[in-house]
Amino acid sequence: MGGRGAPSRRRQAGRRLRYLPTGSFPFLLLLLLLCIQLGGGQKKKENLLAEKVEQLMEWSSRRSIFRMNGDKFRKFIKAPPRNYSMIVMFTALQPQRQCSVCRQANEEYQILANSWRYSSAFCNKLFFSMVDYDEGTDVFQQLNMNSAPTFMHFPPKGRPKRADTFDLQRIGFAAEQLAKWIADRTDIHIRVFRPPNYSGTIALALLVSLVGGLLYLRRNNLEFIYNKTGWAMVSLCIVFAMTSGQMWNHIRGPPYAHKNPHNGQVSYIHGSSQAQFVAESHIILVLNAAITMGMVLLNEAATSKGDVGKRRIICLVGLGLVVFFFSFLLSIFRSKYHGYPYSDLDFE
Repeated sequence: MGGRGAPSRRRQAGRRLRYLPTGSFPFLLLLLLLCIQLGGGQKKKENLLAEKVEQLMEWSSRRSIFRMNGDKFRKFIKAPPRNYSMIVMFTALQPQRQCSVCRQANEEYQILANSWRYSSAFCNKLFFSMVDYDEGTDVFQQLNMNSAPTFMHFPPKGRPKRADTFDLQRIGFAAEQLAKWIADRTDIHIRVFRPPNYSGTIALALLVSLVGGLLYLRRNNLEFIYNKTGWAMVSLCIVFAMTSGQMWNHIRGPPYAHKNPHNGQVSYIHGSSQAQFVAESHIILVLNAAITMGMVLLNEAATSKGDVGKRRIICLVGLGLVVFFFSFLLSIFRSKYHGYPYSDLDFE
């Protein structure tokens, strides 16, 4: 039975092969070639990715931040394949650009990149680079970027989203704030290590020495310690510093001002109610001081018992200070809080 069944099965298989469509063989051959091509393409992508990562690691071993022109930007950041995140600082550091904010932001960026490079968690999943306007003008044009400095995160896959652009105007460019933003975008936590800065300690030591020396020289006459005017002036200075936003500047580290790299226009007042420049806090401090001086003069004119004509002049000067500088302060407030309906003198 087994011997007679074997030829029968061979005849059935032969009939199946004879009835197989003749056009299926080219199709199978094409399918096989396609699989080989896809496998070769995948291997080519893996080799290209390995070369890119190796090159980036070599650059990182030399310096924590590597500069990029248009060609390098397109090859290592825009073009696939990528399995790494890239933090890019778009800046304008050339002296003719006169961008002091760019230099300050670059210092913080260097601190952050060095902290990552020399940390135990350093790996090939995150790199730091920089594109200068004079070295990569085409990159700025490609991204429709008209301000500097700007920090952007380019993820391993896909295009950058809105949150991948660091909100420098609102948060500032302190290295700690940048590290927090990077952790939110990449899940990579960087512990910032700052080089030792003894300027604050030296300034405090000099201040203590100055006060101690003054008290020693005046040890036989310390009545000035009980001078109400002196303590009032010290208190006013502290109040002016706090109400002008100096503490906010210390915490957030905003830029001193903003200069447009295209037209050179410098902005000292931030357009948003959620942020400010350092220069803006200085302007507010001066305005508050001038308004206070006007109030003091008005009080002096009302309470003193001197010549009536002199008191009238003091009153007019104090009133002018209050009206003028308070109107200026109110115009700044309106420029930041859009839609605020009230004003005095219009400076806009």
